[in-house]
Amino acid sequence: MTTSTSSSKIPVDQYDPEQLKAWIKAEALALGFSDCVIAKPDAQVELPRFKKYLELGYHGDMHFLAENLEKRADPTLLVPGTKSIICVRMDYLVAVPEPRLVPFAPNSAIIARYARGRDYHKVMRGRLKTLSQKIKAKVGDFESRPFADSAPIFEKSLAENAGMGWVGKHTLLIHKTSGSFFVLGELFTSLELPFDQATTKHCGSCSACIDICPTQAIVEPYLLDARKCIAYLTIEFQGIIPVELRRGIGNRVFGCDDCQLICPWNSFAKTTPIDDFNPRHSLDDIQLLDLWQWDESTFMANTEGSPLRRTGYQSFMRNVAIGLGNAPFSDEILQQLQASRPELNDIVQVHIDWAIQEQLMKKH
Repeated sequence: MTTSTSSSKIPVDQYDPEQLKAWIKAEALALGFSDCVIAKPDAQVELPRFKKYLELGYHGDMHFLAENLEKRADPTLLVPGTKSIICVRMDYLVAVPEPRLVPFAPNSAIIARYARGRDYHKVMRGRLKTLSQKIKAKVGDFESRPFADSAPIFEKSLAENAGMGWVGKHTLLIHKTSGSFFVLGELFTSLELPFDQATTKHCGSCSACIDICPTQAIVEPYLLDARKCIAYLTIEFQGIIPVELRRGIGNRVFGCDDCQLICPWNSFAKTTPIDDFNPRHSLDDIQLLDLWQWDESTFMANTEGSPLRRTGYQSFMRNVAIGLGNAPFSDEILQQLQASRPELNDIVQVHIDWAIQEQLMKKH
């Protein structure tokens, strides 16, 4: 008689908890995750700071951030029965940038490094599901649910409290030997696993990220005004970008890495083993004028399975128009901006008009 797979499993309560935790971490690393920690399903400590952030209006149009505060603070309300949260991170650099250098290439279109390849949310969720299946194959069935920036979770706080790093002055998580060029994911589980402990902060007196921010969005250490942040303006915000912020945006058409590029801890940044993060359609080396030629069907084709889809075609072209306005004077840029583009909406046209004026001011 053949023994079934399910009956050959050793029940979870027969494992030494520390050994099971170590095994889970090893399996996570084998799947391509850069780190794995076990967090307590409790983020109450984050709530006062977050409420202050909301009261100041620093979340801008991201109204969803003000919702489900109880679930954010208590993950067991989001997924009942949660006993532990497996927090993972994925490095996403395909090449380590030169330390503390923000490149100046004004005719290039700058796309944040995480967004140049496949949408990491799909990669992350898929691998978290695989990790869950591997654990179930070992210990039997348990409740689990994967998340990748897809639910009301204080994911940085959970990871920080379990020792994955510390939240830096730019509000991103920093790891002492890996920097900050990584994305986070969580697997909520009903497993009773030993929790990892928090680490200490190591920003010290450094203010490099605050000083370098082109729009001065880091209003004080550990506090970011999203309404000034280039990542928010070029990705989340769908309206007319305030005139006083447009020059600061420069040639960044989707996100911004400046605060990470200048951070001394990113001299330890690691490259990713995951092919999905490799740039598509030359998005790591493309000119503003090349993107300006994209019509909506080209945008949709070139952003399939990409984070760039989030901003939508019209807002993307708005961002490219700002980049062209900020570029050094060029007859070709001026001609391209002045050419009729009836498919672009009124919001984009406002930014085209501004860009034309910026180019004309630099002509003489």
